[in-house]
Amino acid sequence: MPPDTAPLLQVDDLKVHFPLPAAGLLRKSAGAVKAVDGVSFKLAAGQTLGLVGESGCGKSTTGLAVMRMQPVTSGRVLFEGADITAQQARTGTFRRRMQMVYQDPYGSLNPRMKVRDLVGEPLQVHGMDKNPGEYADRVAGLLKTVGLLPDMADRYPHEFSGGQRQRIGIARALALEPSLIICDEPVSALDVSIQAQVVNVLQELQERLGLAYLFIAHDLAVVRHLSHRVAVMYLGRIVEIASRDDLYRAPLHPYTQALLSAVPVADPVVERARQRIVVQGEVPSALRPPPGCRFHTRCPQAMAKCRTDDPPLQDLGQGRAVACHLHTTSGAIPVMAAA
Repeated sequence: MPPDTAPLLQVDDLKVHFPLPAAGLLRKSAGAVKAVDGVSFKLAAGQTLGLVGESGCGKSTTGLAVMRMQPVTSGRVLFEGADITAQQARTGTFRRRMQMVYQDPYGSLNPRMKVRDLVGEPLQVHGMDKNPGEYADRVAGLLKTVGLLPDMADRYPHEFSGGQRQRIGIARALALEPSLIICDEPVSALDVSIQAQVVNVLQELQERLGLAYLFIAHDLAVVRHLSHRVAVMYLGRIVEIASRDDLYRAPLHPYTQALLSAVPVADPVVERARQRIVVQGEVPSALRPPPGCRFHTRCPQAMAKCRTDDPPLQDLGQGRAVACHLHTTSGAIPVMAAA
């Protein structure tokens, strides 16, 4: 993103903690699960930021917090230049400009509603259904936009395949003409052949409508195909962020290197010659994260410093940042200070 361009979405030191009540009459807190613990990133208009990591690292919680569907413990979320972190911002107009596509196309659609009502529900909520003729044309146009026939509007969700249901979810997200869509693992519940169709629909819509995506996924192949930049999360924090080509060509953080080494290569000769990085141990608890670098308990390159000093996410230049003592220097600048 050019330095003189204001980001569409800016997240500063976002934290989402879930307090755990202790047993007993006093009901004192027994600590908090630090699902998201200091996440910062920027997203430009018309771009896609892929957010990847293991299950339980805080990807989906980050997306929900950005959408203000999950209370924020601290930090701020700026969308189109406005701070939407405050509770009263939930009723603001940003709801029309930011939408979400959910992971499960079987669970995100009301089985008792026809497609016409599902896709048109955002229009009804925001009072944009006063003219029946325009409303029907708008719904038909949305279905056509995602590759469905207008006469499918009178069917129920159970009459569609998984890929078609996800297209319905995308059409619903487009109803209010948003500038940002948060995609929470939108293809993980679909067959591989259907995944490609949905990804192609997302790409075509981005090129045609100038949409920005926050694309949350654990499938690194899909993320590489769709994203312009990629942020890697581990245990509630971003450990590396870079352009797609830089990240996949030369990952810097040991965790990113391990993730990419697990992605199979179609060429059997290259696959046999590749060095696999096997990460040992289990992911630590977000209730009691380890001191120092949170990855040091599983990192094959951990040093003594990693066990005591928590490395900040620092800007290394050329749009790249990493939180690792192997690459950061005393002269490096914290990411958000450099923005």
